[in-house]
Amino acid sequence: MSKKKVKTIAIYGKGGIGKSTTTSNISAALSASGLKVLQIGCDPKSDSTTTLRGGGYIPTILDTLREKKTVKSNEVIFEGFNGIYCVEAGGPAPGVGCAGRGIITSVELLKQLRVFEELDLDIVVYDVLGDVVCGGFAVPVREGIADHVFTVSSADFMAIYAANNLFKGIQKYSKNGGALLGGVIANSINTDYAREIVDDFVSNTKTQVVEYVPRSVTVTQSELQGKTTIEAFPDSEQAKVYKTLANKIWNHTESKVPSPLGDKELHEWAFKWADTLLAMETGEVRGVAAAI
Repeated sequence: MSKKKVKTIAIYGKGGIGKSTTTSNISAALSASGLKVLQIGCDPKSDSTTTLRGGGYIPTILDTLREKKTVKSNEVIFEGFNGIYCVEAGGPAPGVGCAGRGIITSVELLKQLRVFEELDLDIVVYDVLGDVVCGGFAVPVREGIADHVFTVSSADFMAIYAANNLFKGIQKYSKNGGALLGGVIANSINTDYAREIVDDFVSNTKTQVVEYVPRSVTVTQSELQGKTTIEAFPDSEQAKVYKTLANKIWNHTESKVPSPLGDKELHEWAFKWADTLLAMETGEVRGVAAAI
């Protein structure tokens, strides 16, 4: 009997960009389509899976290991919406250690417990903080643990800055078997100019937009109930977007090495867009964003 191939993806993004919201809705949509899903939260805040579990938090792997030497799978793996398996890596005690250590420790423990084989999974989804320069957070990319990497970004400069840094890491580790980039999930896209900014960025870095996700009050309503949009409002327009995104990710097969912009190139690119937006707003045109 041939061994079942489990698809593994990692979704990165700067804090506050909507990464965990997007990831949990992807997991929920994949599960609703009949797939067995494991979501691993790799943020020290340990809140990746809360909307998959009615707003409740679960014990993290690092916290559990601090309390006991031997850990069983049912002490760190919990079921959420529609049978999705939920894991939170956790982080160190405040002011102590490396925040990325949770990912390294979690991967090692889950392998020891043979979780990936025992749960008969179809897909594993890593939800990873993408704006911290730390070796631990690079594990899914560096070690090639993920088959494909996606990044959540809005049209805001700091989100794009974080995405560009991720591209640098992917490019660096690609020569040694690291994971490659599937594309950008454009989040909070409600204006034409926001879409154009993201489109221009992916064009300059030789990647692609996987899906455009609008900002919607439906998401806020859902999260206030401790649920994903897929669970709370399964027939909403926002849920349809997440279902389309999840389907594209499930069927994605070819990832590539991006071409990140250098620091000077990125800032020149940003200055150009600052001038463009000013001209759109006021009709006034200035050079290099008036030396911002």
